[in-house]
Amino acid sequence: MKLKLIMLVLVATLVAPLSMAQGQTKAKAKKTEQTSQRKIVYDLSVADTAMHAGLMRQLNNIKRGWPDAQIEVVVHGKALNLLVTGKSTQANAIKELQAKGVIFAACANTMKRAKVDKGQLLPDVPTVPMGIGEIVTKQEEGWSYIKF
Repeated sequence: MKLKLIMLVLVATLVAPLSMAQGQTKAKAKKTEQTSQRKIVYDLSVADTAMHAGLMRQLNNIKRGWPDAQIEVVVHGKALNLLVTGKSTQANAIKELQAKGVIFAACANTMKRAKVDKGQLLPDVPTVPMGIGEIVTKQEEGWSYIKF
């Protein structure tokens, strides 16, 4: 009887840590699944149209690899023309990326300085009060930051 009791305690002692380890592994896997939603904010402030074309390629690559990624491109400073109707060299690419869920946001401070009103922006382009403020807020919310 004592031998059976000792064996039972021994088995329980060996099995308990394994069960806990499995539970922790499953919890980690679940947490990874929940946090795998990628959120990326781009900071775009240069007028270089070749760089704008490169950004469009990069955004398409990200959406191809991570279709569920949330992406916002905050456009301010000299880059504003990227989002202005008749001045943008990437209007078609922007429209296609918007259809994939990419947000292109224009800085209202830059628009005011450049005397551009909302009606001059490409369709479906929201404005944010401060480009840098939007970027900081996104970072505080855990978004990855890319300076382009």
